[in-house]
Amino acid sequence: MSALKDWIERRGVAEVECLIPDMNGVVRGKVLPAAKLLQGEELDNLRMPSSVFTVTVTGDYTGDDAEAYQDPDMTLRPDVSSLCVAPGFKTPTAFVFADAHHSDGTPWASSPRHVLKKVLSLYEARGWTPVVAPELEFYLTALNPDPDLPLTPPLGRSGRPETSPQPYGLEAITEYEDLIEVIYEHAETAELDLDTMIHESGTAQLEVNFKHGEAVRLSDQVLVFKRLVRQAALKHGVYATFMAKPMENQPGSAMHLHISVVDREGNNLFARPDGADSTPFRHFIGGLQTYLPEVAPLFAPNVNSFRRMRPSHSAPINVQWGVDNRSCGLRAPISDRDNRRIEVRLPGADANPYLAIASSLISGYLGITEAIEPSAPAVGNAYSHARTLPKTLEEAMERFNACTKLHELLGESFVRTFMAIKIAELEAFQGVISSWERDHLLLKV
Repeated sequence: MSALKDWIERRGVAEVECLIPDMNGVVRGKVLPAAKLLQGEELDNLRMPSSVFTVTVTGDYTGDDAEAYQDPDMTLRPDVSSLCVAPGFKTPTAFVFADAHHSDGTPWASSPRHVLKKVLSLYEARGWTPVVAPELEFYLTALNPDPDLPLTPPLGRSGRPETSPQPYGLEAITEYEDLIEVIYEHAETAELDLDTMIHESGTAQLEVNFKHGEAVRLSDQVLVFKRLVRQAALKHGVYATFMAKPMENQPGSAMHLHISVVDREGNNLFARPDGADSTPFRHFIGGLQTYLPEVAPLFAPNVNSFRRMRPSHSAPINVQWGVDNRSCGLRAPISDRDNRRIEVRLPGADANPYLAIASSLISGYLGITEAIEPSAPAVGNAYSHARTLPKTLEEAMERFNACTKLHELLGESFVRTFMAIKIAELEAFQGVISSWERDHLLLKV
């Protein structure tokens, strides 16, 4: 009996959602009867059009080469380690992520899941294993069926919306206690490795911390968490949004990444036996400082992503690093030897977790292998240092397009497809006339 069949039968699962994350981290896939999935796994004939990796966030397709028009099928192979019970369904349902392959068995290069695995293989070849812990922020908002209207905070249990910042507010978080309890119940059912939840600085803004673990598994869990939170919120008459900057006068939402690297014996490479910072730790930071500004579209993939990264808006504008300094893009939390890590504060909550984590890991890897020394740690307000991150998606794409060294490591095919999607999305955005333009230009210029 296969591990997949055993898992499904022991839990009485009748349907399975086979999940394929696209370039933007949007979950696509198929809903299959459990028996159909098992048959497909046995015969290795689960299929999906390869165009799923060329879909823009607006639902359009990109690509003008022969393969794009041919749109060949990919073979899907369920990853048994990603299986989890899907909460909230009337029919007993499970989620499983699937990896896409060519007919000859080679991985589909444009798959974000594969891109992350490719980066991890560089570490594995040296006997290293990255350890990751995401912190994911999101907003609850009132229902908003008209996209021309700004988002507003939802009513809480008191019957009133929040009107002022409530960072770490316990009374504030209990305003949404009923929904939060459902989120935790669903997360437990899905066996997500959640740690704590807090109320963040924005109105009805929450943050959940994941326990540290393996990078692909944590990326899977971030997407499952987003899916179950959105569904639970809708059932409670509100939206949950992971936009990087959903409201203009509120802080943005981030996906901070705590990263360390261990060797085959489980020793943390980032600290020496005496507890001091190690040379690999310094070089990892040096790599982040050198390469992250060049791969910004991987952790800030949307026009809206760059609205978050503004001075004094709880989001970084550069890659300064510092000890326990949250104004820096790279923060070294106070920790003992075993827990020495770097917190990458650049990614937004809207980022594809596979690509955001891959961008940090490949940058840090190059820092270690190229022995890149970091700058001196920043003390005080890091916003006083010059901006080194791109200001717009257009600038970020130009810099990423020029960073050919990373193209080779991430895969030329992936980079080509990713860039085509982002160019199409940027062109679609630039064709929209905003309310600001109508407000300030219509009758004045």
